[in-house]
Amino acid sequence: MGKYAFGVDVGGTTVKMGLFVTTGNVLEKWEIPTRKENKGVYILEDVARSIHAKMNERGLGEGDVAGIGVGVPGPMDETGTLLGGAVNIGWGTFNIPDALGAYIKVPVKATNDANAAAFGEMWQGGGKGCSSMVAVTLGTGVGGGIVVNGKVLTGAAGAGGEIGHIHLVDDETESCNCGNKGCLEQYASATGIARLARKYLAEHDEPTVLREGNVSAKTVFDAVKEKDAAAIAIAAQFGDYLGKGLALVASVVDPEVFVIGGGVSKAGEVLLPFVERPFRKYAFKGCRGTKFALAQLGNDAGIYGAAALILV
Repeated sequence: MGKYAFGVDVGGTTVKMGLFVTTGNVLEKWEIPTRKENKGVYILEDVARSIHAKMNERGLGEGDVAGIGVGVPGPMDETGTLLGGAVNIGWGTFNIPDALGAYIKVPVKATNDANAAAFGEMWQGGGKGCSSMVAVTLGTGVGGGIVVNGKVLTGAAGAGGEIGHIHLVDDETESCNCGNKGCLEQYASATGIARLARKYLAEHDEPTVLREGNVSAKTVFDAVKEKDAAAIAIAAQFGDYLGKGLALVASVVDPEVFVIGGGVSKAGEVLLPFVERPFRKYAFKGCRGTKFALAQLGNDAGIYGAAALILV
């Protein structure tokens, strides 16, 4: 087996790449533009060309490379076949290992980008040392990745880990981006927290710094750190929704740890108790000991997880 592996994270704007050694250390990181024209036909060729250039630069032959792992935004089965394509980069249904393997003769494995990020956090991030974990990404939406006994859970249609679309609220009148109503994402994402805050401020009249400008998840948690009572109440609402949603996940998956990442997680450790308390309240008693941790790899989680497809 080669001593090196490449991790590739295909995004809508750039393709992030990393060269790893088998111990899990990253030697170098770089990125190239994602060329989406002509339905993304150039992307994998560009990836192969960039990897070849890096191999030449470091004097590596194909026998030195254990493989290339690839994370892609779109539902994918265990063979690395996109199911329905990756719309935001123009791809349709095809097998990524076969397609990339046509340009470079080393083993290739592929998975969904959220699953790759989860695998990366388990390997070298907030879930290090665990073999079963759930990564929760709190950004514009709520994403997830599930790893059970060291294996990424993809599901029959590649939709495993879509925890943001767990149904929580029956009488919700606004639609989620997925078209349903009452999804976890509507209350626990950055946009969901801002929505909870606006509703709270409209229904209460106590003084709060949140009335002084645009309300966002960041301004809410900044105010929480300053002991602002309204902000604490809003954070508690958010935590109740997320804690309840993760209690449902725990009853099915029983992870060792929930790793919380995404933009909202930049609030830091102050975030976790708001989620942990309701989780312990709602969780099945056999799952109440699940740990909570913050993600550690940031935007590099995808390349780590892609490399881990080869190295773990």
